[in-house]
Amino acid sequence: MKITNIKTFQGITFCLLFLLLIVANPARSQEKSKYDAQLAAKYGGNDNGMKSYIFVILRTGPNKTTDKDSLNAYFAGHMANIQKLAAEGKLIVAGPFGKNENQFRGLFILNTTSNEEARQMLDGDPAVKEGIFIADLYTWWGSAALPAYMEVHEKITKVNP
Repeated sequence: MKITNIKTFQGITFCLLFLLLIVANPARSQEKSKYDAQLAAKYGGNDNGMKSYIFVILRTGPNKTTDKDSLNAYFAGHMANIQKLAAEGKLIVAGPFGKNENQFRGLFILNTTSNEEARQMLDGDPAVKEGIFIADLYTWWGSAALPAYMEVHEKITKVNP
């Protein structure tokens, strides 16, 4: 077959590339899966490896106390509650924000799907309970493997606050 028209040549080239992609795609889907059913069961994710958590944003609250002793007590209790929840496997991620215009102070990702249970967890935090922080709660989907983050974090932390 002799091709005399450049548009015909381009059309044939496009069709061949398209067919090549279609043929190559099934081969790609037959790559060996890395799925580990035991690990998936351990972390409780769905078929996409995801699960629901409660994402908490801590904002500056109405309690503007400047009393150093009170603030020290609130923050000591705040850190104690963080450590307690982490030890129980209920706290997946925690950390402070840098200065920002939204008055965001920190965040938690709690290993629960219930706002009520999340509120109970936060009731043990005197900084939240006394209004140093306001806690905004959101349902959030993330990797079911997030708890593994804490297992690794403990191994790379030299100093615990």
